[in-house]
Amino acid sequence: MSSIITSRIRQRQIYQMIASGKRLDGRGLTEYRPIKVEMGIIERAEGSARVLLGKTEVIAGVKVELGEPFPDRPSEGSFTVNSEFMPLASPEFEPGPPDENAIELARVVDRGIRESHAIDLEKLCLIPGKKVYVLFIDIYALNHDGNLIDASALAALAALMNTKLPVYVAEGGEIKKTSEYMPLPIKNYPVTVTFANIGDKMVVDPWLEEEEVMSARLTVAVDKDDKICALQKGGGGALTPQQILEAVQIAREKAKELRRLVVGNLG
Repeated sequence: MSSIITSRIRQRQIYQMIASGKRLDGRGLTEYRPIKVEMGIIERAEGSARVLLGKTEVIAGVKVELGEPFPDRPSEGSFTVNSEFMPLASPEFEPGPPDENAIELARVVDRGIRESHAIDLEKLCLIPGKKVYVLFIDIYALNHDGNLIDASALAALAALMNTKLPVYVAEGGEIKKTSEYMPLPIKNYPVTVTFANIGDKMVVDPWLEEEEVMSARLTVAVDKDDKICALQKGGGGALTPQQILEAVQIAREKAKELRRLVVGNLG
């Protein structure tokens, strides 16, 4: 009983603070928690990255294989995004196949990459209609303290920018792998900015306790040219057109900050 009362007291505090334009952890409504991005952390992967967003921790890895192109896109390589919530990340995560939340996260990250045309898929073609590069982008949530979507999208982008493709040559009608590698051809740098609607206030980068009291979630994917390439709403609550327009405007500004964290790692 006492834990329920404490929880209700805590929820009331969150609502009251946000109503006054502040948050329990001291941030403003549009401030992110501290973010750390590390690239090249998995030796066996062609590309990898780890993102710490406050206490939320996510790892992304990229594996590269050769495969056949899709029949309707014979001159393009392909990619898929998968996510897995490790049981150690949260008491709510259980072993087994990805649940609907993990599937949704993968789809949101995939959509941002796909709709922004981040990867030059035509340059992943080795033999039209026969052989192309196929990328597998795997995301692992290691610690969940809120906003897994933004941490995952940032980790996926950083891992792609860290990816090196093995170079193949055609000899006698066969494709052979050489000892050389080349950078993955990247054309765009999409990032996501996620909001929680709490008491009709749109709050950037919700941490876990804020996610537990939010009525709705909105994720905005923004490309390098400030264009919106995807929107995803979560939660059962409603959002007004004005809230969405305000969120999009804030997302454009915040996306620049997030993108610098990844692009800056290239130097």
